[in-house]
Formats: sequence, C-alpha cells, structure tokens
Amino acid sequence: MAVNSIPAGTVLRMQFQTGVDADGDPVYRNKSLNNVKTGATDQDLYNVAQALAQLQQHPLAAVLRIDSAALEEAVV
Repeated sequence: MAVNSIPAGTVLRMQFQTGVDADGDPVYRNKSLNNVKTGATDQDLYNVAQALAQLQQHPLAAVLRIDSAALEEAVV
C-alpha cells in the first residue's frame, strides 16, 4: 500500500529570550505565525522572522519552521 503526503500547513515560530530564572537559565517565549504558505522558502521565512524581531523588545533566540502534512492512501 502506497501513501501520499499532501502539505497541509506551515507555521513560523519565533523563540525570544525574555530573561533568566532564579538558577540563571534562560526563559523563552514563543510567537507563532500560522497559515504560512507551504511553498515559502526557508530563506523567506528566516528573513520575515529577522524583520519581525526588530520590532520586538526581547532578542530572537531561534527561528523554527513547522510543516504538517496529511497522509492519504494512494489510489492505484
């Protein structure tokens, strides 16, 4: 049985370091942009994250791309 993967969505998640806890470990907060075009390139998403980071109070610690896909049985 063959299975097809159909892109279902992409999320751009930006992780910001908002401070440190009592032990000195960094504390992070995430901001996500949903419904990103699945065909967007990694470079485009990174550039958008960098531009949006300039508008934020806290420094950008990481940029994540989260892709999801629907799996369907292939019709032969």
